[in-house]
Amino acid sequence: MSILTVTGLSQRFVDKQLYQDASFQVNKEDHLGVVGQNGAGKSTLIKILTGQLTPDEGKIVWQKHLHVGYLDQYAKLEAGQTIGDFLKTAFADLYAKEAKINKIYEDYATNADDELLEKAGELQQELEAKDFYDLDTRIETVASGLGLLQIGLDHPVDQLSGGQRSKIILAKLLLQEPDMLLLDEPTNYLDKAHIDWLADWLQDFEGAFIVISHDYDFLQLVTNAILDVEFATITKYTGNLKQAMRQKEANAETYLKAFHKQQETIKKTEAYIRKFKAGTRSKSAKSREKQLARVDRLTPPGNRAHAHIAFPFIEQNSHVLVDVNDLLVGYDKPLLSPLNFTISEDEVMVLEGFNGVGKSTLLKTLLGLQPALGGTIEIAQNVVFGYFEQELQWRVPKQTPLQYMMEEYPGSTQRTLRQVLSRTALTKEEADKPLSLLSGGEQSKVKLADLMMHPSNILIMDEPTNHLDDDTKNALRKSLQDFPGAVVLVSHEEGFYDDSWVDTYINVADLRSDKD
Repeated sequence: MSILTVTGLSQRFVDKQLYQDASFQVNKEDHLGVVGQNGAGKSTLIKILTGQLTPDEGKIVWQKHLHVGYLDQYAKLEAGQTIGDFLKTAFADLYAKEAKINKIYEDYATNADDELLEKAGELQQELEAKDFYDLDTRIETVASGLGLLQIGLDHPVDQLSGGQRSKIILAKLLLQEPDMLLLDEPTNYLDKAHIDWLADWLQDFEGAFIVISHDYDFLQLVTNAILDVEFATITKYTGNLKQAMRQKEANAETYLKAFHKQQETIKKTEAYIRKFKAGTRSKSAKSREKQLARVDRLTPPGNRAHAHIAFPFIEQNSHVLVDVNDLLVGYDKPLLSPLNFTISEDEVMVLEGFNGVGKSTLLKTLLGLQPALGGTIEIAQNVVFGYFEQELQWRVPKQTPLQYMMEEYPGSTQRTLRQVLSRTALTKEEADKPLSLLSGGEQSKVKLADLMMHPSNILIMDEPTNHLDDDTKNALRKSLQDFPGAVVLVSHEEGFYDDSWVDTYINVADLRSDKD
């Protein structure tokens, strides 16, 4: 049974045609993953489905009375509200009924009306039917699964990081258990344990969902159907991600053969028409010309740009680049126990641990962006850091990528900067579009292009795979493997790295200062 029907969907964004006359259905049993290259229009599709954006053409029909839950990263959080209070708003209607019951009993104390008790009884039955008195357990289960208990349910929401904020919004949405979920990159701020928990939760979810994710391991676990957004078309495949991609490859081969066969037929027909149009076979030639005009010509297969990333290296003479002794990192108080480690000249180090434990704070302290609370950091001479910061924040969001790069590197030619941007698979049109209008993946590519203009001997990479499509992630992985210097990497995607090229793992969670 279809709960969502999309027909004739067309959307153009500035100079890019995202979809052209696209149609698909979502059934009540669909656990649907959305895949596509950065900028293909995946997040725009969610905005159209939720009514935030009106399409150029097309019809969106939802099943009546369907409760749709949307992972809104911009949900309002009230100052002074705790995480626990915010999560309880998922059951605001039930708490309102409890308040009515309490008010009824107050009124009954002064007005012994049996109708009041009857009304209270009805409300009580409604609460019990919704397992109201188990809500604290449900809240704790979801909060634990997403790592919120480590932060503390009494923690004020206005003091949360961007990643922590995303977590509590996701937690509230899961607690509401709507008929259908719309999730845009839900794993971006989750570590492996929490991603595994979310995957299990979604596998058991009885409703339908549409999830956008560049974490293909996650999609493989949770999906039974795939929407592929590519070259202004939206194609639905049944089966998990691997099955869908195999079907896509088979369809592409079949289409390519049909296209080439049609092209050969067209060329032969055109040659015949040219040769005989004015001769004795002119009648036959004209007939073939009419037939050719009626042919429904296949569109040439599109060619996706592929990323080619390489980070420039600057030589230095020290074997140990960074020496950390009894380092305390944090803000008002230390987040971690005293740290002691070194970073060698060609060492690849991965920092692991749940979101919010202090990984980004440690990186910023190493870079001198955040003052240490104690201890020392000794940095060898001629060490130059290259830093990929996970937050997508820009000084001038209205600047285009090209304008941003020209400001950062005034000594470089426009041609050179365009070439660097294109090596991340950004198109010329995307390089001339305001940063604020680019997708998350396209903005991440601008950050990579920035690093490609900045020679360094230590790369500090804080969640660089967030938002990136699979092709760009593969190119990034190879570039980090090929980099001659040191790499310090934070990534929630364990599939992005492995022992074949990582030398050292540090689990930051084991170093928490408040650890039992």
